Amino acid sequence: MAQCNVCFHHCELADGQRGFCGARIGRAGTVCPENYGRITSLALDPIEKKPLQHFYPGSQILSVGSYGCNLRCPFCQNHEISWSAQAMRFAEQAQTVTPEELVQAAVRLRDRGNIGLAFTYNEPLIGWEFVRDTGRLAHAARLKTVLVTNGTAHLQVLEEIAPFVDAMNIDLKGYSEHYYTQVLGGSLDMVRTFIARAVQVCHVELTTLIVPGENDSEEEMRELSGWVSALTDADGRRIGQQVPLHISRFFPRFHMTDRPPTDVRRIYQLAETAREKLTHVYTGNC
Repeated sequence: MAQCNVCFHHCELADGQRGFCGARIGRAGTVCPENYGRITSLALDPIEKKPLQHFYPGSQILSVGSYGCNLRCPFCQNHEISWSAQAMRFAEQAQTVTPEELVQAAVRLRDRGNIGLAFTYNEPLIGWEFVRDTGRLAHAARLKTVLVTNGTAHLQVLEEIAPFVDAMNIDLKGYSEHYYTQVLGGSLDMVRTFIARAVQVCHVELTTLIVPGENDSEEEMRELSGWVSALTDADGRRIGQQVPLHISRFFPRFHMTDRPPTDVRRIYQLAETAREKLTHVYTGNC
C-alpha cells in the first residue's frame, strides 16, 4: 500500500487501485498520476473565461483538461470528465500528449493571440506533475501558465508547481465548513491555507458560485470577503483588498436540479456586500 499526499483524502492505494479523485493510482508501492498527459479537452479561450480579469486582459489562452477531481460538487458543469460515471469512459478515450507536444501547440497559436497554457476543466492539482513539467517548458518558451483550481491540495504540491505558474483562479466555494464537508466533500481549511500561500507566489483571482439556500447569505459573503481582504504577501503586508473576487450565478445541473437559478438581484446584492472589503468584485453568469 502507498499513501497519496496530494490532498486531505490521503488515499491508501494498493497496486492498480485508483484514489478518490479517479486520476491517481498505486503502482509498485508508489502513487502515480494515471492521467499524466491524458487530455480530454482542448480549446483556445479568452483569458476572461477562466475567469481572470487582471491578467493580460484581451488575450487568448490554450486551455487543457484531463480527468478526475478530488471534490464532489453536485452542480459540476464538467461532470463528464470530473467525477461522474462517464468520467472513466472519457479517460479511456483521452489522447495522450507529452509536455513538449503541448507547449509546441501553444507556441503555434501565438499568432492568434495565445499567451500560454491554462490547466482547467477538471481539477489540475491531482495531476500536478504534468502541470510542473509542462509549465517548466512553457516558461522556457516564454509562455504564461495558468491554473484554474479548487485549491484542495497540500502546500508541498503548490511549492512544486509555484515556480512555473503565473496566475491562478481558485474557487473559494463558500465560507462554511458544513458546506464544504457535507455538500462538496471538501475542506475549507485546506482551501484557505492554499489561497493564503498562492497569493504570495503568483497572481490570484477567486471565484464563488452562489447556490441558493447554501452559501447565499450576506453574512457569509461578509465573512468570506473579510477573510480575503486580510490576506498578506510574503513580507506580511496586507494585499487581500486588491485580490479580485468573481461572484457567479448558479444554474441547476447534474445532481443539483432541485432549486432554481440564483436570483440575479441576489448576485448584485452580494457583490455590493463584498465591495465593503474588496476593491475588485465582478459578477458572472448574469
